[in-house]
Amino acid sequence: MKKLLTLAILMMPLAGLQMQAQKILGKNHAMKSIAVEQHYLLLPVQEREENATISVLANNQQVQELNVKLAVDQVDYYVPLDIERFGAKQLLLDITFHGDRRFTGAMKDFLCWREMKQSATFDTANRERFRPAYHHSPRYGWMNDPNGMFYKDGVYHLYYQWNPYGSQWENMTWGHSTSRDLIHWEAQPTAIEADALGSIFSGSCVVDKKNDRVVAFYTSAGKSQVQSMAVSKDGGMTFEKYAGNPVLVSKEEDFRDPKAFWNSEIQKWNMVLAVGQEMHIYSSSNLQDWTYESSFGKELGCHDGVWECPDLMKLQVRGTDKQKWMLICNINPGGPFGGSATQYFIGDFDGHKFTCEHTDTRWMDYGKDHYATVTFDNAPDGRHIALAWMSNWQYANQVPTKQFRSANSLPRDLGLFEYKGQTYCSVTPSKEVDALRGKAVKKLPGTCELVVDLQGTAEIVLSNSIGEQLVMTYDAAAHTFSTDRTRTYASFSEAFPCKTTAPVYGNIRQLRIFIDKSSIEAFDADGKMAMTNLVFPSEPYNTLKVKGGKATIYEIEN
Repeated sequence: MKKLLTLAILMMPLAGLQMQAQKILGKNHAMKSIAVEQHYLLLPVQEREENATISVLANNQQVQELNVKLAVDQVDYYVPLDIERFGAKQLLLDITFHGDRRFTGAMKDFLCWREMKQSATFDTANRERFRPAYHHSPRYGWMNDPNGMFYKDGVYHLYYQWNPYGSQWENMTWGHSTSRDLIHWEAQPTAIEADALGSIFSGSCVVDKKNDRVVAFYTSAGKSQVQSMAVSKDGGMTFEKYAGNPVLVSKEEDFRDPKAFWNSEIQKWNMVLAVGQEMHIYSSSNLQDWTYESSFGKELGCHDGVWECPDLMKLQVRGTDKQKWMLICNINPGGPFGGSATQYFIGDFDGHKFTCEHTDTRWMDYGKDHYATVTFDNAPDGRHIALAWMSNWQYANQVPTKQFRSANSLPRDLGLFEYKGQTYCSVTPSKEVDALRGKAVKKLPGTCELVVDLQGTAEIVLSNSIGEQLVMTYDAAAHTFSTDRTRTYASFSEAFPCKTTAPVYGNIRQLRIFIDKSSIEAFDADGKMAMTNLVFPSEPYNTLKVKGGKATIYEIEN
């Protein structure tokens, strides 16, 4: 009752803090003056509306510009605009609406004028039934690609593409979370915000040990996509943008997502950039001046969409003394089941040119909701720990959440294994995930880990009392594993119902299946198959049936 009362108070217009009346200046233009009296201005959002562009002016100077779907006749949720940070007693909101007045009605009647309010706090309590219990997600707002991940001084840093002013894609900045165990994440202040060069798109961070600093590279997305640099001297908590930005430019329309790393074999830094439907490789001695080395990928892999979010690393081949390089290439669209997905290439890299040893297209994860996969720089013990964005561009903006959208996959350790003379990527849940495993139980809880020991072909069915079900099938003869979510809740998108199928390299003896509020991640315990799919059951799955194997259900301790 106390929580409900607190929420009710937060959501009420605060006495004595009424906004001055708005001034309607044209068919789609208005201004609103605000006397700054609290930390936040809470902006009411209605997702079905078009964006309104808000220019925030202090002392006749623009201090911020943002796009927000301001409420016309219904408030879906609120987003906070930090107005205290501008250091002004009076602000002017210069607002341009982009919706069609034939449908929105008269601007003077818009609900947003009555619902804008100031508050000392912003409530980020988790009240949504589909918010993950043990996966990273933003406190509020939209999230997509993981960015700039690194490990330093016992702390993992995860930056991410973030819209703090709505739960659909817009206003790209780098959000920031930190963790000491890859499971429990603490939200940090926004790391890198838009500037005159453009919005802040995806990129990477490197730990520059020689100069005791963290260096971020990101795409500035303005009139063109160019690469910029920022430096942190406090371990990644704050960044100062390089005065000489941009550090790399191109005539190409799609030129983005820089992934930099130290290459000890050539004693230089390398960078891989996604350029249209290929990857460009650069080298540098000082992280500021970059030399083009080569391009890769024109005739290899899937080319049904734009290549994005590259990564390049050297890995040990399991059970051998061999090492090989793997180049990660995320693509949208073009995934094996529609939309976005992560492909990879195995081969050799000499610091200048990457050479692939195979001609077939290979996917790192055969689910529909695994994209923008990248690894942490400077991970301990030489590990290559990856996170993915757990969604798909076909429906990411429409999934049934409001306060937030999207989560990251569980952390995964990447490696290599051999099968019938070919080398493939192995994917296993990172060892930190083991700490989530609680006691074994008889009944299926809403969140859990299933460990299924297989005897051959098997079927695993999760269901609830209203008939929704998800079916996973291991076909030992066909050497495949599949997940069928066609009988789950999916009214928000025709692209959501699907059956995803993965090849199996050898026999699966044990499956590890992680169930959260809105996701199912299935792994071959030996790392030879991974499959990540979102699910949005109308009520949690509470019944488990297994044919062809024995399942142990473990509670999640978080």
